[in-house]
Amino acid sequence: MNKENIKLRVGVIGFGYLGYHHARIYSNFEDVELVGIVDISEERRKKAQNDFHVPAFSSVEELLDKGVDITSVATPTLAHACTTISLLEAGVHVLVEKPISTTVLEAKEMVEKAKSKGCILQVGHVERFNGAVRALFNLIEYPRFIECHRLSPFPGRGTDVSVVHDLMIHDIDIVLALTKSSVVSMDAVGVPVFSSSEDIANARIHFQSGCVANLTASRVSMDRLRKIRIFSEREYVSTDYSSQSLLIYRKKPGKIPPDSNPMEFIEITPIQVSNEEPLKAELRSFVASVKNGIPPEVSGEDGLKALELSTQIVEQIWRGM
Repeated sequence: MNKENIKLRVGVIGFGYLGYHHARIYSNFEDVELVGIVDISEERRKKAQNDFHVPAFSSVEELLDKGVDITSVATPTLAHACTTISLLEAGVHVLVEKPISTTVLEAKEMVEKAKSKGCILQVGHVERFNGAVRALFNLIEYPRFIECHRLSPFPGRGTDVSVVHDLMIHDIDIVLALTKSSVVSMDAVGVPVFSSSEDIANARIHFQSGCVANLTASRVSMDRLRKIRIFSEREYVSTDYSSQSLLIYRKKPGKIPPDSNPMEFIEITPIQVSNEEPLKAELRSFVASVKNGIPPEVSGEDGLKALELSTQIVEQIWRGM
């Protein structure tokens, strides 16, 4: 039988905000069958059954008994490692939400388990699947300066971890993928406002390539802002994650005449990008990776690297307090 025609049996573990949307998207894919949802809450299990007409279980073991090929793990971060490792041990391919885990040691165990079992382990850094970000990777080869802002009002979820692990880690992952370079040094500062850990944080990172990245994340902002600006030798690129828009600013060729306004010689070019829902693109990529036996676009190793750097940032913030 053609592998492309095989319908994968999928389960979703954790039926909170993100888990709901994983289930929603999987239920509309033609090449997978949503066979079960796991959550410790009876109320959420009932909602899962009512909304998606599939069995809802209170444990991963019950889902495994049902028979499943791939899973999304959308539990609180503290449960990522134990849940993912038990699934990988059973030979199930896993997409685990970001951050990959709470500790670097756990993340390394998850990556090693996936390797030893020959399973796909993908990490849910969903911004990689934003149409504007995909276009960005095709435009910038040697970034010199990167500035990221990710600001939002205080959420009702995700505050069990630092804003660095909750929000900034998206930009950390993107910056690491763009620079493809090791970190030389960094400075970081953070402030707790409503949580026991940082709600506002800034990190300035120097890479061996010479690139410098300045990242700011806040979950106590009055307004939402999700932007990345990248400067290279030839252009300046501004990307808005929310609107999935991308603009390139370039100096027009030729000399600027005396007594003229130099800003009139800046050419602004909007770039056409895909506006597909990023989570849908992410899950489609995960399914394709499993079906075709190819590495995931955002691997367990990528998730580990992002966690390692975000953990270093948090540790430096704590040292400075």
